[in-house]
Amino acid sequence: MSAIDRLAAARAKGRPTGMDYIDNLFEGFMEMHGDRRFGDDPAVVAGIARLEGMPVTVIALEKGHNTKEKVKRNFGSAHPEGYRKALRQMHLAEKFGRPVICFVDTAGAYCGIAAEERGQGEAIAENLMEMMTLRVPVVSIFIGEGGSGGALALAVADEVWMLENAVYSVISPEGCASILWKDPGKVKEAAECLKLTAEDLKTLGVVERVVPEYDGDLQKICGELRADLVETLRKNRRVDPAELAARRYARFRRIGAD
Repeated sequence: MSAIDRLAAARAKGRPTGMDYIDNLFEGFMEMHGDRRFGDDPAVVAGIARLEGMPVTVIALEKGHNTKEKVKRNFGSAHPEGYRKALRQMHLAEKFGRPVICFVDTAGAYCGIAAEERGQGEAIAENLMEMMTLRVPVVSIFIGEGGSGGALALAVADEVWMLENAVYSVISPEGCASILWKDPGKVKEAAECLKLTAEDLKTLGVVERVVPEYDGDLQKICGELRADLVETLRKNRRVDPAELAARRYARFRRIGAD
């Protein structure tokens, strides 16, 4: 499939969202609300659960399925309080020794005036800094769109995985075409140039694993994810916390070095 086809698949109506993965992967999920500063952002779902008996913290950018849900979830575009809610749960995970699993699916952080007034850039930057030093295992999985800093704010992880039809880019192809060529019709060319597909990003060393989608069979996808997550998290829990954080830092320093 071409890059533009992968993008269309990532945005396809009916594609499973973060809550679908939470419901099919974990037992006893208990959602936590609020950032203890401003309010609760429905675009970010965060809480605690068990993965094959292992206590974990789960965080997902949630788009919703129908129009009513999408409006409620702000189409998966988080406000600052959403990122701060996520960070609050990460700090609790670190306190209690729980691994963190993030599901990313967003066109980008919300860029409205209110979000800027409440410190959108600062909230994202704080997540990047704090996630780099978390002393518990972190895995981030791209299940749909991964747009710019809004996605990266939940993707500073020991390993980053992508579903085969997910995308991850510094800007949308539409935005790139408008800026570089001043021509929205150049979206296809922009998608190819951005190297936003899972295979491209694995080749570049940005992600560690591409997860097959089995023609959209969520049960098969989750079956593979569950086994891989258990193996990866158990392996990383045996690593000294300081060494784990040092490896995470080194991972990001290697990107783009060649």
